[in-house]
Amino acid sequence: MEIKFTLNGEQVTIIDEPTRRLLDVLRDNLGLTGAKEGCGEGECGSCAVLMDGRLVNSCMVPAFTVEDRDILTIEGFRDQERFKAISRGFEKAGSVQCGFCTPGFVMAAEALLRQNPHPTEEEIIAAIEGNLCRCTGYSMIVEGIMIASREGDGLW
Repeated sequence: MEIKFTLNGEQVTIIDEPTRRLLDVLRDNLGLTGAKEGCGEGECGSCAVLMDGRLVNSCMVPAFTVEDRDILTIEGFRDQERFKAISRGFEKAGSVQCGFCTPGFVMAAEALLRQNPHPTEEEIIAAIEGNLCRCTGYSMIVEGIMIASREGDGLW
């Protein structure tokens, strides 16, 4: 099946099985390996991307559902000023250890800050509840997002 969609600002067309997971299409067909498979069940957030500005777990998205949609991956986001603000916040708070889950947390932070540029700690906790990290204490991730919100004021 031919599937056309916008990926990181560019129109793309893929030919693949319609029920193939978006995660596999991104990684195998398009070489975008930032989204990771952690659980394959939509529980860990390591494969998170934005679809039409909404956070989704790409392991749960059938390829045919991205027809005419806008998909943003960590690769398409990393050159934006908002990414740099989130990255600096994570760095200052020591939010990153092994890094496996980091792209998913960054995308979750972006989804939150797009809707709420000045979230409370409780709102951040709620926004990242679909993301799992085995290395850090979540408090460092929450703090990183708080720093990004403050220091990136006006970007969202």
